[in-house]
Amino acid sequence: MADPVMNNLLRWGIENSESSHDPNAPNAPPESRTQLNPAALQAFFGGMKSDADHMKDSMNIIEDAGASNEQKEVAFEDLEMLIQGIDNANNMENLGLWSRLVDKFEHEEPSLRKWAAWCAGTAVENNPKAQERLLVIGAVPSLVKLATEDESVDVRKKAVRALSAVSRNYQPGLDALVDNVPSDFKPKDKLDAADMDSVDSLITPLREHAQQAR
Repeated sequence: MADPVMNNLLRWGIENSESSHDPNAPNAPPESRTQLNPAALQAFFGGMKSDADHMKDSMNIIEDAGASNEQKEVAFEDLEMLIQGIDNANNMENLGLWSRLVDKFEHEEPSLRKWAAWCAGTAVENNPKAQERLLVIGAVPSLVKLATEDESVDVRKKAVRALSAVSRNYQPGLDALVDNVPSDFKPKDKLDAADMDSVDSLITPLREHAQQAR
């Protein structure tokens, strides 16, 4: 039995093909055009995944023991691009992705630790809701450890970037950073998250330390 939905899609596709725009084409359709009905539209677009689905899929690949490191890095790259959008970054909490992301700070593969810190920094940059979430989930001490102790310079630099992002214009984030940095980095005076020079008085030494060869 013919499927009326697929027939509707087929007719629409034929009528909107390149030849349909040439009135002299031998099989040119009449002026009246087939309109996609709601069922056809659903069939046509229903298979398209949402950003939320793509974000979950990316994390599932990252956590898949059978996936290669290269596949996981590609998945991390896709996730990082998605959460550049503030709505997607804020949706990480609803999708249960924050704790899963922070867990990757401890991954044995340096490139994946780097990507985890990279994603965290992207999500919280200029995003008060995500800054708060990173703080609530207790990720600042882990990022400080990555920034000051990790064996990989790339990991250290991305961790400093994330700490910089969570500290700017968000006083609780800056206070948590001050509380957790090693004593050599602790400022003598109270730092102001709304003052970029004040924030940089801590971030700059951390960045310089992170870039040093070990």
